[in-house]
Amino acid sequence: MSREFPDFIDPGKAADGRRCFQGTMLLRRMERLKTLLAPEPATAAAREHSVAWNDARFRARFGHDGQGAVTIDLQVDAELPLICQRSLEPYLEPVHRRSVLCVVRDEIEAERVPEAYDPVLLTEGKLALLDLVEDELLLAVPQVPRNPAVEAVELSTDGEVTSSPESKEGLSQRPFAELADLLEKKARD
Repeated sequence: MSREFPDFIDPGKAADGRRCFQGTMLLRRMERLKTLLAPEPATAAAREHSVAWNDARFRARFGHDGQGAVTIDLQVDAELPLICQRSLEPYLEPVHRRSVLCVVRDEIEAERVPEAYDPVLLTEGKLALLDLVEDELLLAVPQVPRNPAVEAVELSTDGEVTSSPESKEGLSQRPFAELADLLEKKARD
């Protein structure tokens, strides 16, 4: 883990000095994110059949906008180990996020933040960089993780598994065509 940054930052002082912090953070330190990730392999044998838990890389540049608000230009890059919901196998989901955050002291101030910014609330006058990076990664986790290398799998009525390419929208052009054929066949019998 790269340590070119403190755990907690006074964002006002960092913005006054136009500071930039960067480095890497271990995914296993991110408690809220860990619950969404593929299990970390415990043994060397398990690591052979799983995906690696790598570090998240980040850069946080502090400054002031034209109105004097404290802003953070945050970039986060990572490969999240997720479970594909098609194959139920682990895979790495690439994440590349960039956000511009505006530091606020309370909920009322957060409501007045311009749309170009995402508000970030101070806790006791400090910000935890780990929490900022973890929040960005949580926003990047897809609702239904799918490995793009795995084709969609369909079950036929005779129990055989077939793979079929999906249309541009991700759905079959005629999703009930086979059902109509089966109903016709049953009506004739």
